[in-house]
Amino acid sequence: MAEKGGPIVPESVLKKQKRNEEWALAKKQELVAVKEKKAANRKLIFNRAKQYAKEYAEQERELIQLKREARLKGGFYVNPEAKLLFIIRIRGINAMHPQTKKILQLLRLRQIFNGVFLKVNKATVNMLHRVEPYVTFGYPNLKSVRELIYKRGFGKVNKQRIALTDNSIIEQVLGKHGIICIEDLIHEILTVGPHFKEANNFLWPFQLSAPLGGLKKKRNHYVEGGDAGNREDYINELIRRMN
Repeated sequence: MAEKGGPIVPESVLKKQKRNEEWALAKKQELVAVKEKKAANRKLIFNRAKQYAKEYAEQERELIQLKREARLKGGFYVNPEAKLLFIIRIRGINAMHPQTKKILQLLRLRQIFNGVFLKVNKATVNMLHRVEPYVTFGYPNLKSVRELIYKRGFGKVNKQRIALTDNSIIEQVLGKHGIICIEDLIHEILTVGPHFKEANNFLWPFQLSAPLGGLKKKRNHYVEGGDAGNREDYINELIRRMN
């Protein structure tokens, strides 16, 4: 008599079952690793944000102390030379010199009311002198930098404009420079850190709204009662109206 065995399972089916089990296990392990990494990252991001908040508060206190000391001595405190500029294009393309047009393209200011951060050095100052009638610029503070990045911030990922809705987007592009979250990005831009160039290139030019209450006279310089040129710390007031 022939032995009665169970149903014969083809070898290909057995191989497939084994392969699926291996894949399921690998995927499970991967998910656990991702979960652990996210938890560690959250802790790190929280600690960094706490550290930056402390640093900004200390800088603020130091500034107040220096101003008080200067006032007691009968003098006045002069702020150190700014390292960071924010530039906004306020005029269109009409009757523009080709060289001026090229400089605006290099500054990534291709549209009216586009804004970019810029590091202060001899080359950038010379470029700004050339395009001064078409732009307004000044020294942004922490509040302005933070509001711009949180509200209008878009990143360049694979040459595409992606909204900064998640820290993983920033980590994907700037993780190799130690910038893993939005607070790292704000700190790098504000302090003009060693990786400012990479951080600034990652940020897409800010597309701002027309200013609430309008502009005064964009053909005139700011010191003549107009809008163009350097407005130093008063750029923060304009950013509030345009953000």
